[in-house]
Amino acid sequence: MSVTTIAKTAMLVAGALLLQASLASAHGFKDCTTEAKDKWKTEKDAEAAATTAGYTVSKVKVAGTCYEVYAKDKAGKKFELFYNPVDLKLVKTQDDD
Repeated sequence: MSVTTIAKTAMLVAGALLLQASLASAHGFKDCTTEAKDKWKTEKDAEAAATTAGYTVSKVKVAGTCYEVYAKDKAGKKFELFYNPVDLKLVKTQDDD
Protein backbone atom coordinates (compact mmCIF):
# COMPACT_ATOMS: atom_id res chain seq x y z
CA MET A 1 0.00 0.00 0.00
CA SER A 2 1.21 3.45 -0.80
CA VAL A 3 1.30 6.29 1.68
CA THR A 4 -1.46 8.04 -0.27
CA THR A 5 -3.75 4.99 -0.07
CA ILE A 6 -3.15 4.65 3.66
CA ALA A 7 -3.87 8.36 4.20
CA LYS A 8 -7.10 8.16 2.19
CA THR A 9 -8.20 5.06 4.12
CA ALA A 10 -7.46 6.76 7.44
CA MET A 11 -9.49 9.81 6.40
CA LEU A 12 -12.43 7.63 5.36
CA VAL A 13 -12.36 5.76 8.68
CA ALA A 14 -12.16 9.02 10.65
CA GLY A 15 -15.05 10.47 8.67
CA ALA A 16 -17.17 7.38 9.27
CA LEU A 17 -16.48 7.53 13.00
CA LEU A 18 -17.42 11.21 13.17
CA LEU A 19 -20.62 10.55 11.27
CA GLN A 20 -21.53 7.68 13.58
CA ALA A 21 -20.89 9.82 16.66
CA SER A 22 -22.98 12.71 15.34
CA LEU A 23 -25.86 10.39 14.44
CA ALA A 24 -25.80 8.83 17.89
CA SER A 25 -25.89 12.18 19.64
CA ALA A 26 -28.58 13.52 17.31
CA HIS A 27 -30.80 10.52 18.05
CA GLY A 28 -30.88 10.78 21.80
CA PHE A 29 -30.09 12.74 24.90
CA LYS A 30 -27.58 11.14 27.24
CA ASP A 31 -26.71 13.67 29.95
CA CYS A 32 -29.23 13.87 32.81
CA THR A 33 -27.25 13.71 36.06
CA THR A 34 -23.79 13.70 37.59
CA GLU A 35 -24.95 11.74 40.64
CA ALA A 36 -23.54 8.28 41.40
CA LYS A 37 -25.64 5.29 40.34
CA ASP A 38 -26.30 4.30 43.95
CA LYS A 39 -28.53 7.41 44.16
CA TRP A 40 -30.60 6.44 41.12
CA LYS A 41 -34.18 5.27 41.36
CA THR A 42 -35.09 2.09 39.48
CA GLU A 43 -36.10 1.67 35.83
CA LYS A 44 -39.51 0.56 37.13
CA ASP A 45 -39.83 3.95 38.85
CA ALA A 46 -39.10 5.68 35.52
CA GLU A 47 -41.72 3.52 33.83
CA ALA A 48 -44.22 4.46 36.55
CA ALA A 49 -43.44 8.18 36.08
CA ALA A 50 -44.16 7.94 32.35
CA THR A 51 -47.33 5.93 32.95
CA THR A 52 -48.53 8.49 35.49
CA ALA A 53 -47.91 11.20 32.88
CA GLY A 54 -50.31 9.38 30.53
CA TYR A 55 -47.93 7.40 28.34
CA THR A 56 -48.01 3.71 27.45
CA VAL A 57 -44.47 2.42 27.96
CA SER A 58 -42.92 -0.20 25.69
CA LYS A 59 -39.29 -0.12 26.88
CA VAL A 60 -37.02 1.51 29.46
CA LYS A 61 -33.22 1.51 29.26
CA VAL A 62 -30.23 3.36 30.62
CA ALA A 63 -28.84 5.80 28.06
CA GLY A 64 -25.74 7.59 29.30
CA THR A 65 -26.83 9.10 32.61
CA CYS A 66 -30.56 9.05 31.78
CA TYR A 67 -33.44 6.66 31.78
CA GLU A 68 -34.66 6.54 28.20
CA VAL A 69 -38.31 5.55 28.05
CA TYR A 70 -39.91 4.50 24.77
CA ALA A 71 -43.61 5.27 24.93
CA LYS A 72 -46.77 6.30 23.10
CA ASP A 73 -49.17 9.04 24.08
CA LYS A 74 -52.95 8.57 24.18
CA ALA A 75 -53.16 9.36 20.45
CA GLY A 76 -50.63 6.62 19.66
CA LYS A 77 -47.77 8.99 18.82
CA LYS A 78 -44.32 7.58 19.66
CA PHE A 79 -41.95 9.41 21.99
CA GLU A 80 -38.60 8.95 23.65
CA LEU A 81 -38.70 10.39 27.16
CA PHE A 82 -35.46 11.12 28.99
CA TYR A 83 -35.69 11.13 32.78
CA ASN A 84 -33.15 12.17 35.39
CA PRO A 85 -32.71 8.87 37.26
CA VAL A 86 -32.21 10.56 40.64
CA ASP A 87 -35.39 12.66 40.88
CA LEU A 88 -37.29 11.29 37.83
CA LYS A 89 -37.79 14.76 36.39
CA LEU A 90 -38.47 14.70 32.65
CA VAL A 91 -35.39 16.27 31.08
CA LYS A 92 -36.22 15.93 27.38
CA THR A 93 -39.03 14.67 25.18
CA GLN A 94 -38.23 13.56 21.66
CA ASP A 95 -40.92 12.94 19.05
CA ASP A 96 -40.21 9.60 17.34
CA ASP A 97 -42.67 9.96 14.47
